[in-house]
Amino acid sequence: MPRVPTHLFEHALGVLQGGMRTADVARAINCYVRSVRRLRRSYRETNRTADCPRSGRPRVTTPAQDRYIRTSHLRDRYRMATTTARVTPGTHNPSISAQIIHNRMREVGLRACRPVVRQVLTRHHRQQSHLWAQTHRCWTRQDWQKVIFTDKSRFCLTRGDGRICVYRQRNERYTEACTLERDRFGGGGSVMVWGGVSQHHRTELVVITGHLNAVRYREDIILPHVVPFLQAHPDMTLQHDNVTSHTAHSVSDFLQDRNVSVLPWPAKSPDLNHIEHVCLLYRRVSARAFPPKNVWKLVGALVEEWGNISQQERANLVQSMRRCTAVHNAAGGHTYLVTFDHDQFMSQLLNLGMFIQIFTHF
Repeated sequence: MPRVPTHLFEHALGVLQGGMRTADVARAINCYVRSVRRLRRSYRETNRTADCPRSGRPRVTTPAQDRYIRTSHLRDRYRMATTTARVTPGTHNPSISAQIIHNRMREVGLRACRPVVRQVLTRHHRQQSHLWAQTHRCWTRQDWQKVIFTDKSRFCLTRGDGRICVYRQRNERYTEACTLERDRFGGGGSVMVWGGVSQHHRTELVVITGHLNAVRYREDIILPHVVPFLQAHPDMTLQHDNVTSHTAHSVSDFLQDRNVSVLPWPAKSPDLNHIEHVCLLYRRVSARAFPPKNVWKLVGALVEEWGNISQQERANLVQSMRRCTAVHNAAGGHTYLVTFDHDQFMSQLLNLGMFIQIFTHF
């Protein structure tokens, strides 16, 4: 039987003093007769209807053990609660469980969370990123306006880029409304994009099929699109990352022969690239009332979103390059600026007005 609220107990005392039978009062407030009798006896002794203060469950751990639990998990952030419960010194009480360890850590503000996954940075990577950030953190807004930032991305029709939650009741796990159908092998087609953008300029949207290697990067992207663009804007500098197709000798020699100025870029430095810090284009396309169902419709949606890019979005690119200060303060290590993995942040290009090439696979 559920616990009777305090206001009903007060009502029961009133009707008891009015002469109502104990059994009738118990039936009226839906409780046992002995509960009404206990209430009347308690009121006569304490002159109150509320419960007397209770000591509660005795605390299992001592203050010294609480400090040990906190220190252990601050020194080793990946330490398991079951391990701490087993090796906590000062007692052999089997009642210390992993849940008690979780409770003690929660009291001091420590909660179990999913770790942020980043790339592996060696000492050399950190030194190079630190040096690059130290050199470029003094660049002004006018300096960054002369850089065209480039990168590539892949869009899949049937693969999401985030965690999906479903709200269901008990025994509804396999109901049709709570089941998500998904092709494990990424069926439905995909689109690969490559692009670059500056604050005041963006180029046309070009569709290309096939695999992008050093030869195709030179012949299908650099020669027909990048070189004419930079010839029309001779004060601009090209930025691209250090993937193999970009750093091949054939590509480097080709850029040098065409007098293309390339911004030096440290390896494994996603924190420095502003392309990785905008809303995902894939989510933007998926939020449509009628999401694309095939590759051609996906290409059309990307082209349409390309036309929706505003000047303010492109202006925010240059402003975001203040991230050099954060990387410098972190001595070339990880910062809070990167929030997406490689496949995810590449999907952001169109939102920022990237110079985009689309590689379709049918």
